[in-house]
Amino acid sequence: MCTIDTGRTLPCRDSVGGLKNVYFINYSASVTISTASATDDSVAADAAWSDEDTTYKYELKGTSSLTTNIQASRENGTVAFEQVLELTLPKLSADDNYQIKLLAWGRPRIVVEDYNGNFFLVGREHGADVTGGTIVTGAAMGDLSGYTLSFTAMETTPPNSVTGTFPTPTP
Repeated sequence: MCTIDTGRTLPCRDSVGGLKNVYFINYSASVTISTASATDDSVAADAAWSDEDTTYKYELKGTSSLTTNIQASRENGTVAFEQVLELTLPKLSADDNYQIKLLAWGRPRIVVEDYNGNFFLVGREHGADVTGGTIVTGAAMGDLSGYTLSFTAMETTPPNSVTGTFPTPTP
């Protein structure tokens, strides 16, 4: 159905911006997703990862964000949702350089946790690609010495709200 079926009241001012953690799951991992609604698969997803799959947690602080751009074409009759995750990871290390290389080579699914306790699944069907970033030492003592990464996923729905549990992440 293509018609709107509910309104929206002005919500309370009790939310904050910012991302707390991201959890990377290799695209090859077995992910089972069921939706909360038979008619709308973007409402909520109950995601489950098999026990042998590993989830990798990255803690965040500061300037990381998740933005969804709606890509619509009236001429073609299509709508897609471009999910863009921008991460800033402070401090350089040889181990992190290797993991950044693996992230750039792969197309992980990413669970994003915000400071409101919400979890969103980025790259549900097709995974997310690293589409840019930097490895930077900074110039002044107060500059970032670390990584910036841009992940992009193109999906048929906005990032799904995730409920349920997934394996204890590997730090």
